[in-house]
Amino acid sequence: MNITSLYDATTEDLVRLMAGQPAYRVKQVWQALYQQLKPIAEISTLPASLRQQLAEALPEALVWQTESTDVVGDTVKFLWNLREGGHPIETVLMLYPDRATVCVSTQAGCAMACGFCATGQAGFNRHLSAGEIVEQVVHAARRAAEMDRRVSNIVFMGMGEPLANEPAVHAAVQRIHDDIGISARHLTVSTVGIIPGIRHLAEWPLPVNLAVSLHAARDELRNELVPINKRYPLNDLIEACSDYLTQRRRRVTFEWALIDKVNDTRRDANELALLCKRLTPHAHVNLIPLNPTPGWPTRGSSAARVREFADTLTDLGVNATIRRNRGTDIDAACGQLAAGQQITPVTLGSGPDRSPVT
Repeated sequence: MNITSLYDATTEDLVRLMAGQPAYRVKQVWQALYQQLKPIAEISTLPASLRQQLAEALPEALVWQTESTDVVGDTVKFLWNLREGGHPIETVLMLYPDRATVCVSTQAGCAMACGFCATGQAGFNRHLSAGEIVEQVVHAARRAAEMDRRVSNIVFMGMGEPLANEPAVHAAVQRIHDDIGISARHLTVSTVGIIPGIRHLAEWPLPVNLAVSLHAARDELRNELVPINKRYPLNDLIEACSDYLTQRRRRVTFEWALIDKVNDTRRDANELALLCKRLTPHAHVNLIPLNPTPGWPTRGSSAARVREFADTLTDLGVNATIRRNRGTDIDAACGQLAAGQQITPVTLGSGPDRSPVT
């Protein structure tokens, strides 16, 4: 068996490991892992010798390092080291009045090189396995249960580009849906615009939500902010999103981190509105001021400018909301997950129609 995490194991793997045990033992283990969210050592319905055998054969993949809670107390960030390779990753649990959401990482680091994102600044180490992704959900759900909360939503928006690791993400989605029991409508896969991945996503059996980290609505600027745009330019990306909408009939969300004097102008709002109107029904836009990172020299737009940008989009007929920053004080907000890795500062050039950044 090539198993990176306990949660990579299938029922067939458990059958082989538990040869000679009564058939019902496999069901006991599966229910304990995914419905009761218990670690192997706490499955009291199993004999102690069997628990030890399974724990040695199928160790959990995430080695706890630290846990940070924001000043409000509704955002918890977990830092793990991967047992295989020792690379650090982070997971974020966010509590809302009506739901509890887990933001999971899909890679150790990221190869997309978006300069304003701390993960992109740190570089890429390796893909996570499906089990390593699922295990983040399990650990966060255990922590939520300690606070008498049940995890109801999963967003694949942590470290890494989910659709660059699509097979593992697909397998994790199936396991989270089928075994942990979280509805596909409460699962959101984010991408910076990997078009083949979006087209594959449209073919998945489960109708998950799609979020695209857009951040610019013209190729010249997006090439600079999101370098993968040079391979998958905006026209092709919007066409893929339109096909996704037609096929799945699920709303596409555009994520837009507002950067002061870079992508928060009237021109940017007009261009974004035109892109949104190419989709039927129109895309939803999620606005958030850029969160500070050590390697990015510019700042996020002011609260007043964010509101003005949102109002402009609304006036142009676009459905836009402003997302509250969560966990900024513990570096748990969007674009801040670096897992303590070394960050190299980057610079943003001054292109036409916007002020130089110093």
